[in-house]
Amino acid sequence: MALISPSEKDFITKGIEADMRNDGRSRIAYRDFTIETGIVSQASGSCRLRLSKTDVLIGVKVEIGDIISNTTSDNNNEQEQDIVNNQNESDKGRIVCSVECSPSASRDFEGKGANDINNELSQIMNRVLNGPQGGIDLKSLCIIPGAQCWIIYVDVLVLDYDGNLLDTIFLATRAALQNTRIPKTEIQDIGNGQLEFDISDDIEDAEKIKGWEDVPVTVSLNKIGQKYIVDATAMEELCTDTKIIIAVNRNGEICAMQKSLYGSLNPSLLTEMIRTAKDIGKVLIKNLDTTLEHEQVMASRANNKKFGFFI
Repeated sequence: MALISPSEKDFITKGIEADMRNDGRSRIAYRDFTIETGIVSQASGSCRLRLSKTDVLIGVKVEIGDIISNTTSDNNNEQEQDIVNNQNESDKGRIVCSVECSPSASRDFEGKGANDINNELSQIMNRVLNGPQGGIDLKSLCIIPGAQCWIIYVDVLVLDYDGNLLDTIFLATRAALQNTRIPKTEIQDIGNGQLEFDISDDIEDAEKIKGWEDVPVTVSLNKIGQKYIVDATAMEELCTDTKIIIAVNRNGEICAMQKSLYGSLNPSLLTEMIRTAKDIGKVLIKNLDTTLEHEQVMASRANNKKFGFFI
């Protein structure tokens, strides 16, 4: 585990109290991020997002699977089993998230501790995204009720780390889901109450995931001393007394909340932190969507360019 000296911690804490952080930001200022989508050719959707040195690559794969209930499942996948236990409906698909932190990204991701971090991040993603608070229309993923559905596998690889990992993952996940396309299916009645389906091979017929616009992002707020900050660096996280993670959608609605570490929070401070998270969450989503729209326009222009002698 990374360590910090008392003098370094005191310097960071006093800087935050004066609203001047090590990198020159104010307490509620967010670092700039860069984004690339569609970079994994074999995936249904993908995104790489860099928030300063925190670097995350996400691949989304859409596959057909069985609709299983918690009474019939013998699934050995712990993450997927947890989803099944909390979602026992015969007309919905599901999202299965898996996070892997590269040992080269941080010392914290080495050894047995890495498994705990991977599992914790995966569980948070699965619980936020599988349900009405996750934004995705899970019923639209159903192909044949009670039989088969689309399963969206979200695989996260953490390449580098400089704090605020969960926020980076959720920003990249939202972008990757926007980039994902699901093949079109046609349902046919073959008689005797039985149904079968065909999958279109035409890429142009593929559809966006319904509800991706309402997928929330998380805003992590770290209380250091008597003040709180957003988008903490790795060094600032080592000074954190307590931490609140709040998932916010584009309308500023709170979709999930989790407290970690052992420090206490004054109710008035908690109210202020929630209000700050809602404001910042809406701004993050607006900036992210603007970046995605710009990237889509640039990609469309590149595809429309004509080459050769006959134009």
